[in-house]
Amino acid sequence: MNTLVKLFAVLIALLLLYLYPLSAAFDQQDDISELIALRATTSFVDAVRNKGGITPVMYNDFMAALEATGNSFVVEMEHGSKTYVPVYEDPTRPETFHGTYEIHFDAYYNAQILPVLFPDNTLEKDDSSRRYRMREGDSFSVTVRNTNRTAGTLIFDMLNNTISPNEKIVIPYGRMVRHAMD
Repeated sequence: MNTLVKLFAVLIALLLLYLYPLSAAFDQQDDISELIALRATTSFVDAVRNKGGITPVMYNDFMAALEATGNSFVVEMEHGSKTYVPVYEDPTRPETFHGTYEIHFDAYYNAQILPVLFPDNTLEKDDSSRRYRMREGDSFSVTVRNTNRTAGTLIFDMLNNTISPNEKIVIPYGRMVRHAMD
C-alpha cells in the first residue's frame, strides 16, 4: 500500500513538474501563432481595401507570413460586389423606366480570384493583367483556419484523454474597399 502511494505521488510530481509547464508553453506558442496570423490577415485585408485589389506579391507575402507560424492554413477569400440595375417595363425603350433599381450582389471566391493572380502563362508578377481589381464600395473578407493539429492541442488531448478539432486558429476579417485599383 505504501508503494502505491509513493508511485502515485511520483506520478503527480512528474505531471506538475514537466507536463503542466510543457502544456503551458505549447499553449503560449499557439497563442503567438494566432497573433501572428491575425496580424498578417488584418494587414493583408487592409492593404487590399486601401489599394482596391490584390497583386501576386501581396498574396505571396501574406501566405509567407502565415507559413512562418509553423502551422498550415487554409485561406478563404471573398469579394462581394453590389450593382444597381434600373427597372424598365420594356428594356428596349428607355422611357419605360420605373424610377426604381434592383440591387444585384455578386460574390467571387478563391476559385475566381486566384486564376487572375496566378494564370497559366509566363507573365511577370508585376504585370497589370495579374492584378485582381475591385471597385470602391465592394466588400472583401478573408477567413484563415489552421488545418494541422498544433502541439498545444496534442498535449491537451493527451492530458485530458480527448480528441479536439484541428481548427484552433480561426480568423475571419473583412471590410469595405476604400479605393479602386489604378
